[in-house]
Amino acid sequence: MKELIDKMPDINVQQSEYKRLLGYPNHYELEGSARELADWARQWYTENANPWVFALQIDDINFSKDNLTIDNTEFLSKKLSKQFSEANVHSAILLVVSAGNECEQKANQLWMEEKPDEYFFLEVYGSAVVEHLITTTGFSFCERAEKNNMTVLPHYSPGYPGWRVEDQHQLLMLIKRNRRADLPGEIHLLETGMLKPKKSMLALFGVTKHLDKVKDLRELIPCQICSLQNCQYRRLPYKYGSSQIEDVNLLQPITTDTINTQPSNGNGINNSLLTRNANYSVNAKALEKWYQERLQLKFLKDDSIESKFRYEGITCSKMGRSLNFDYLITLSSATEGYRITSLSCIPSSGDDGYNYMCEYTKHPGLLMNEIETEKPLLGKPLNDVLNWEREFSSEGCYCNSGSREHKWGLVFEVLHYALIQNENQNISNGETENNILEKDKQ
Repeated sequence: MKELIDKMPDINVQQSEYKRLLGYPNHYELEGSARELADWARQWYTENANPWVFALQIDDINFSKDNLTIDNTEFLSKKLSKQFSEANVHSAILLVVSAGNECEQKANQLWMEEKPDEYFFLEVYGSAVVEHLITTTGFSFCERAEKNNMTVLPHYSPGYPGWRVEDQHQLLMLIKRNRRADLPGEIHLLETGMLKPKKSMLALFGVTKHLDKVKDLRELIPCQICSLQNCQYRRLPYKYGSSQIEDVNLLQPITTDTINTQPSNGNGINNSLLTRNANYSVNAKALEKWYQERLQLKFLKDDSIESKFRYEGITCSKMGRSLNFDYLITLSSATEGYRITSLSCIPSSGDDGYNYMCEYTKHPGLLMNEIETEKPLLGKPLNDVLNWEREFSSEGCYCNSGSREHKWGLVFEVLHYALIQNENQNISNGETENNILEKDKQ
């Protein structure tokens, strides 16, 4: 194989893989609205999207201790060069897959129409298609290699641990320079290193004739990271799963029977300075999950509140490295309107994922200073988040101000939601509004 073009690839995503990306356990059977949304996303994509695959093989490959060179293009990756060297790779397959821009355009339209559930299921299905295309195309490479007594290493992409995301530009240029035919669809690279359409991926496969070397390197055996079921060439069971940008699998319609957002005894805090039944940007069920799993609240003697929220995301490249940031927010007392008196966003202790963000690799000091100095809504009542006009961003990284504002908005909304739940709980325990405001002063 010197060049492969597929304008109508198989997009029959396995149900188990779709559920995994949605965040459901493998044994869980989709039902109700989740079943309807999943089926709708699959059908819409099948009828409207134009996925494509392009691959080419290059035999001009050299590797040293620190560098990998393909057709005179140098890639700085000690890890990748080490893997290729130890497996004695003699050829490289460069792959581009894309779910097409139709999925991204439709998802953006759904968000603007305030349909977050449809948006989420379609976004996830687009990601599932990209993974499926990588898996099935990789299988076809394995099949060809097996017939010629060769094997194919697992795919690797710029932005993966040990391979800087800047090399994404060089990899794409290498593909375009060596292609004989036009790419089946448009693909562009943004300054951040992200591909557009965003449901796209560049990948690199090594090919080797030395099967004995691969057998000695368990981490290089493709089967461990290939999810294709019933493969006749499988050597080891599928082992790895992909992390998600945000655990928003619960952005689905719920009823007040599931989460009671009003006081159960009917006494209500009519004078509360927080808007009840607020129109949040995400579903209340997601807010409840984040409140329970990611938020810590501490009520101080002077009635002020300290909070800590753990955000879990990924770096800029597709299926990149995980990263964690802690949001520390202090609020004044309820009588003072829960005014935001201090706030900061810092990398979580022991986590170095931020080092792999594309903007950090280019301007580390500048990026971290921007993250540190941004103080949205400082001095304002927490309730102002409900009227804060900000840009939506699905990116898990911190490379641009829009994605950072989006995350601050989510954190403020979780905190707003949590305080309302706290007030409701106090009322359900038989406390009146005055008791709530005065209880720590007695």
